[in-house]
Amino acid sequence: MSLDIDIIKARANGDYRLSKERGECMISVRIPGGIMPAYLLSTAQHIAETFGNGVIHLTTRQKLAMPGIKYQDIPAVNRALEPFIKDITVDLCGIDVEDTQAGYQSIGGRNIVACQGSRICQKANTDTTGLAQRLEHHVYPQPYHLKIVLAGCPNDCAKANMCDFGVLGVAKIEFNSDRCIGCGACVKACGHHAVDCLSIENGKAVKEESKCIGCGECVLACPTLAWQRNPKQLYMVKLGGRTSKKTPRVGKLFLNWVTEDVLHQVLNNLFEFEKEMLEGNPVYLHMGHLIDRSGYHAFKKRVLDGVELNPEAMVADRIYWAEDEYVANMHVKAIAHQ
Repeated sequence: MSLDIDIIKARANGDYRLSKERGECMISVRIPGGIMPAYLLSTAQHIAETFGNGVIHLTTRQKLAMPGIKYQDIPAVNRALEPFIKDITVDLCGIDVEDTQAGYQSIGGRNIVACQGSRICQKANTDTTGLAQRLEHHVYPQPYHLKIVLAGCPNDCAKANMCDFGVLGVAKIEFNSDRCIGCGACVKACGHHAVDCLSIENGKAVKEESKCIGCGECVLACPTLAWQRNPKQLYMVKLGGRTSKKTPRVGKLFLNWVTEDVLHQVLNNLFEFEKEMLEGNPVYLHMGHLIDRSGYHAFKKRVLDGVELNPEAMVADRIYWAEDEYVANMHVKAIAHQ
């Protein structure tokens, strides 16, 4: 049996990916933040065993991918995906879906990746799971691509520094001098795990505020609870990171000490910036490439247009990338001709 199918359309309107096996594809299931109800594993098992080749791939972007789907089974797979779409996209993320049996209606921005966050990890400053679910409506359904990674603290286990829009949870750390016994545990922890911004003076811990990144290592180390996180949820944003064949790049600090409200406003503007730069054609390019094209100052002006920054917020005046992709490419070509 032969079947013609527009696999590009199938990918754009359902997140199906072409397989090396002729007549087969793979479905990728969106799981914002990488956390889902355990009972949905039975749905994934049913799809993989009934329509696929019996295996499930845990992707690098925390999705469940089921390969071996026959083209003619795509409508049936879409119907079988309803528990994922209803229970995650609709119920957890609050996105309105007209037909929950029609599969994913857009490839969307890449699945939002997140570490375990403060619901589980003692080092985390912020709830990455809840944030991923609240940010999902920005990227799905959305024809323009954007890789978002959420890390609960500057340890960055999720690799937020290597994506288009990396968000790291930070905290304003409050100090109660009366509780401090001058043991130096916080100084040792900050020097070993963080930025070495603490010292002991006159028997008490002292902090160089300009160096503090709000990681919270001192809070975990202090035996008397002299250091405490302010409960206000704040974030650091790294911009323009990417992995790449040619020019991998670590993201640079764009925003610091911003609230979730600022993240939502910036993401709204960021997708408009992407649309304008690509002239309405949703071709995939890393955000760093688009910033290279526009220049950082033009990007900053567009993305912060109308954004109400909280009082603590800081914005990078300039960003200096570690390399220029065009110069790098020219250098490689020059070597090749020698």
